[in-house]
Amino acid sequence: MISVAQNGRIGEVLESSTTHFVAASYKVLESPPFGALVRATTTDQSLVVYGLVYNIHTGSREPGGRAVVRGRTYTGRLLYDDEIYRAHPDLGEVLQTEFAALTVGYRHNGRLMQRLPPQPPPVHYSVYACSDEELVAFGEHLDFLRTLLLTSGLPTDELLTAAVRTIAMARRDGPTYLIRVGRELARLLKDDYDRLTALLSRLRP
Repeated sequence: MISVAQNGRIGEVLESSTTHFVAASYKVLESPPFGALVRATTTDQSLVVYGLVYNIHTGSREPGGRAVVRGRTYTGRLLYDDEIYRAHPDLGEVLQTEFAALTVGYRHNGRLMQRLPPQPPPVHYSVYACSDEELVAFGEHLDFLRTLLLTSGLPTDELLTAAVRTIAMARRDGPTYLIRVGRELARLLKDDYDRLTALLSRLRP
């Protein structure tokens, strides 16, 4: 479960570029899952940017800092897992969970487009988890598949299959949608049988 602020925010942008953005969650150890579709606001109230979460990181809030071992108390008692966080509530102040999202589209004046936005979300602007309705609407277009297939330096095949499975679960016609995606992947990867086979195997329920 993701903790949200009163108005539904799950985090705020810390770094931003045309192709991706990094946001911090409001509670340590809580973030949208890998492959989740999120949206970020911009200075233009009619423009929101969509991204797919491809990396989740928890570490020290201090630049260059590093978490230290907390599993043994001064009395020698050993603490495990969640016990450590209960015994050290200050960890919520010294650690921070961040997630990075690959930009895969935007909505402007109600029109959804799966290409790079005219401007990225500004630093400190809000990030929201997308509703099932947004997932369904976004998944109607399959241009994002090509974007992921052509992106280098990221676990894009895993990201693609995770995102597609998430969208399919939000749809009433989930199995049919997976078939539609499989056919599009077959068209895009007609010259790369090995990659296509690996992707299709990951999409199986």
